[in-house]
Amino acid sequence: QLRIVESGGGLVQPGGSLRLSCAASGVSLDYYAVGWFRQAPGKEREGVSCIQSSVNDGRAYYADSVKGRFTISRDSANNTVYLEMNSLKPEDTAVYYCAADGYCSGYVLFRADYRGQGTQVTISS
Repeated sequence: QLRIVESGGGLVQPGGSLRLSCAASGVSLDYYAVGWFRQAPGKEREGVSCIQSSVNDGRAYYADSVKGRFTISRDSANNTVYLEMNSLKPEDTAVYYCAADGYCSGYVLFRADYRGQGTQVTISS
């Protein structure tokens, strides 16, 4: 069974960078679509980015709000999917979640069977 754990969150100043990790055990993440979501206090959860499985086309998608600043990528050797976040803004503050399985509909992962516990990202001066 696939198990996923997020890490890499923290407190950074506006304009800074973070790299979030979605590490898997049990099964190779290469076989799964993987998506990143975030939820800010008092707001609905929203999709951030999604990457198709490596056995599909491995294509990546991004929400308009993060396009050009965030990059999703796979590290097959470490069975991990990363979300590299640059030029961070206060509005990026949220708990970020990773999920796997299902399919990417654009930048949103649907019908994911596996989810992590989340990692807090706070952008503040």
